[in-house]
Amino acid sequence: MSGFKTKNNTVFRTFVFMGDGEVDEGSVWEVAASASHYRLNNLVRIQKEGIKLMGQITVEKNVAGIEGLCVITPAVHGDGRGYFMETYSQRDMEEAGINIIFVQDNQSMSTKGVLRGLHFQKNYPQTKLVRVIKGSVFDVAVDLRSGSKTYGKWYGIELTEENKKQFLVPKGFAHGFLVLSDIAEFCYKCDDFYHQNDEGGMAWNDPEIGIVWPKLEGQFKGTASAEGYMVDGTALNLSDKDQKWLGIKDTFKF
Repeated sequence: MSGFKTKNNTVFRTFVFMGDGEVDEGSVWEVAASASHYRLNNLVRIQKEGIKLMGQITVEKNVAGIEGLCVITPAVHGDGRGYFMETYSQRDMEEAGINIIFVQDNQSMSTKGVLRGLHFQKNYPQTKLVRVIKGSVFDVAVDLRSGSKTYGKWYGIELTEENKKQFLVPKGFAHGFLVLSDIAEFCYKCDDFYHQNDEGGMAWNDPEIGIVWPKLEGQFKGTASAEGYMVDGTALNLSDKDQKWLGIKDTFKF
């Protein structure tokens, strides 16, 4: 709200009503710049209690009792035009106690039944912040930290374009995902670069780990081969390399 005078000294009061969508899109800063330019005074801001002016995230830490694993849910502001959200804010992450500097962003597209994993880097381990922008996947992390109380324990979460959840996987975990939709586009941030000669992996179907992959049918035959497995009527699809990884007894430990 602001008051100003015209040439004949008539006083007007101007009211500007803004919803949270306009606030998040930056219109509030345009208003502030205009007020400064025209030297407006007597400005009053009315803000609904509980609404943050900048990015919002909800962080669930140490999910399933596994230290370091986090599920992050961003605030999504939607209206008749669509929606707006902040996909990443270093400030918000730091306020949540997560201090990570990401150096590389990756994106992949996969079709239904594709399973990528379980992967890690041995000498250059990576923290990953993963999300899905199209379709849905079941995303899994397995604790390979030798000194961890939860060594060998796994946790899985469905990431979809609708729920917009993000999964933070720290260093020392094997990571992978199974595509549940016809097509899925998968994005993730890393805090170290990709090192081709440093790749490690673990069998996606190791019975000692016992990952329960949704919609997957088939019987373990002693190897990581995809042969005989189906995902909701579609043949399971793995790279040749991912079908040669061994179980947790014979894999790398951090």
